[in-house]
Amino acid sequence: MKFQLLSYFKVFFVLYISSFAFSANSSGVLEPSANLKTNKPPQLRIQLWHQMIYGHRQVLSEALRQYEKENPGLVIQETYRETEELRSGFQAAAMGGSGPELVYGPSDQIGPFAAMNIIRPLDDIFTSDLFSKFDPLATPIYQGHHYMLGGVVGNHLMLIYNKKILDRPPQNSDELIEIGKNFTIDEDGDGKIDRYGLVFNYTEPFFFAPFISAYGDSLMTADGKPNLNTLGLKKTFQFILDLRDKYKIIPKECDYETANALFKQGKAAMLINGDWSWGDYKDAKIDFGIARIPLISETKKWPSPLVGTAGYSLNINMRSPEHLRAAVNVMKYLTSEKIQLLFTEKVGVLPSLLALRSNPLIKENSLLQISVNIMEVGSPMPVIPEARAVWDSLRIQYQKLLAGSVTPEEAARDAQKMSESQIHDMNEILQPDFSALILKLFIMIGGLWLCWASRGSIVSFIKGFHGPQRFVYFMMLPAFIGIFAVIIYPFFYNIAISFSNFSLRTFQDWSIIGVRNYIDALTDARIYALFGKTIIWTVVNVFFHVTIGVFLAVIINQTMPVKGFWRTLFIIPWAVPQYITALTWRGMFNQEYGPINIFLQKYLHLSPVQWLSQPFTAFAACILTNVWLGFPFMMIVALGGLQSIPHSLYEAAFLDRANAWQRFKHITLPLLMPVMVPAALLGCIWTFNNLNIVWLVSNAGEPGDQTHILVSYVYKAAFNLYRYGYAAAVSVLIFLILVLWSLGSLLSQYKKETK
Repeated sequence: MKFQLLSYFKVFFVLYISSFAFSANSSGVLEPSANLKTNKPPQLRIQLWHQMIYGHRQVLSEALRQYEKENPGLVIQETYRETEELRSGFQAAAMGGSGPELVYGPSDQIGPFAAMNIIRPLDDIFTSDLFSKFDPLATPIYQGHHYMLGGVVGNHLMLIYNKKILDRPPQNSDELIEIGKNFTIDEDGDGKIDRYGLVFNYTEPFFFAPFISAYGDSLMTADGKPNLNTLGLKKTFQFILDLRDKYKIIPKECDYETANALFKQGKAAMLINGDWSWGDYKDAKIDFGIARIPLISETKKWPSPLVGTAGYSLNINMRSPEHLRAAVNVMKYLTSEKIQLLFTEKVGVLPSLLALRSNPLIKENSLLQISVNIMEVGSPMPVIPEARAVWDSLRIQYQKLLAGSVTPEEAARDAQKMSESQIHDMNEILQPDFSALILKLFIMIGGLWLCWASRGSIVSFIKGFHGPQRFVYFMMLPAFIGIFAVIIYPFFYNIAISFSNFSLRTFQDWSIIGVRNYIDALTDARIYALFGKTIIWTVVNVFFHVTIGVFLAVIINQTMPVKGFWRTLFIIPWAVPQYITALTWRGMFNQEYGPINIFLQKYLHLSPVQWLSQPFTAFAACILTNVWLGFPFMMIVALGGLQSIPHSLYEAAFLDRANAWQRFKHITLPLLMPVMVPAALLGCIWTFNNLNIVWLVSNAGEPGDQTHILVSYVYKAAFNLYRYGYAAAVSVLIFLILVLWSLGSLLSQYKKETK
């Protein structure tokens, strides 16, 4: 059960418990032992979490090391996290009153963080005169308060074109299509496009959102309501479909990595991407230019990219006033003229301080001047928490549209309905009912009974620290504390919030409400559909894990020379980090450029498979990836079991003229069962709760949230839609399912062995 608990809580609360258990280090307390040894002044430690890309990280590190030299009593520890990991990790750390003093990210994160009350308003720290020095986009406001100070302005989309291929960018959509056709070329006549006219990550709503305004509508109304069932969105949907299916100037499948790679390799004339990518293309020695996304010929309107900032916010949880002062000073330093100019010089970003706009470094930079021109037709990035539900709903229905499951009209209508429903669920504050009173009485009576029943053990445990074996007790204490912090506490904490109204609006003041979350989960038809899919996922994966593992173990153990070499070779898939393997397989499943489809076409003369665009094949792709990752473990377990089988049994069977199958059936398999059954049981638990593969290979449930299993659905409910109480209830149900199934399996195996 320990394996189950660790795997299960990995999804939600391990980050929280880790920050809780190690809050002394992560929050920057004094380190007296080091200071006593070196007689140096005590050091204050400030943590900064960020999601800067590689080139920007190097500049940040250079700036922070210089600041540390100027302030010898301060240590700044910067930690990179991918954007979604940063958000979920910061939320989890904030649950325990911990986390980094400074958090850096895009402006759209301040709405959820401010609603949760986990970042500090800046209005009582900085004066209005300071805010007036910045571009308004760099100091976004949520509910009348500033929560972020940005060092750059932009983060917006534009048309980027390769000057070696294209002399000038298209000015309108008609030119875009015509130029796209001219530069979409099959160079070797093999029926496969070798260079596309245009590439971009069109599977994500953020990348097609600029076209919605060009067709006369917006994603959200002025009062923050979803505005998706509109003619503008329907026309945008059709425009993207026409680019792919009618004019064929964009790839059939194209995520961010694919588009980026094609442009850097000279296999795309034009690309829609953001200003954050310039440094990457400069490093790749691409001679590129930028321009506005072309005017829509039908409406004579410019697409309006969302414009925002990436900046610094202060954690509401500070260990001391000294930490707050130090964090504020670091924030001022990182947004100062000196550091903004350093970033502009090194990676070419537009500074947020208005006074720097007249600096020669800015005025003489043609890319930045064109970028300012592009921003003139942009729209501010929405920062309200409800925007998350709008993006999520739009993404789900849009990907169904790309897969051919719905029409543009149906996608727009369903996206509107889904966004309204998700916003309602996100903002709903559940009130206690009669079951809450019963639950509290049960907890109180149960707690009193537990204390009374275990009073003898508790007293004996305490006395042990003063008895003759006190040394043993003190040696056990760290392990006890660790088990309590990592297993016992999160287990009961998760159960507690499953009976609560813990959500976006009650992040800091949730309360016990009863069994409402369990009722919602058990009456949700989608839970049962996901449960069935999770069963299929688990059974298929574990079947192939065990089958392939045992087969390879038998081959290696009996016939193959250099057994050590083969053991090492076959264990590599299990040894490589899942994150790397999952993303590698995702690239291999690409419809046009993935090696799997290339093999199918070249050697088997089959049509390319839409691995990641259709629900069935996307789920199959996740299974194939997980089978690859899981069989080595079963192979090693089976090898250990095979080596414990006496060789004399096989010799006797050989003398009795038993063939290979009979030897396997009557000797190998029965004697392997005691080893393989526990391994298969553990494999079922791990696979049932395996979030990484489904989330990474399918890119968070693509297409249209149709590849989720229970654990990925729970993760999304918790960290994407902020329904923590509901997610905790579903996760408790998952735990109970696995407990009952594990006990049933062990009991069944025990009965077989005792017959």
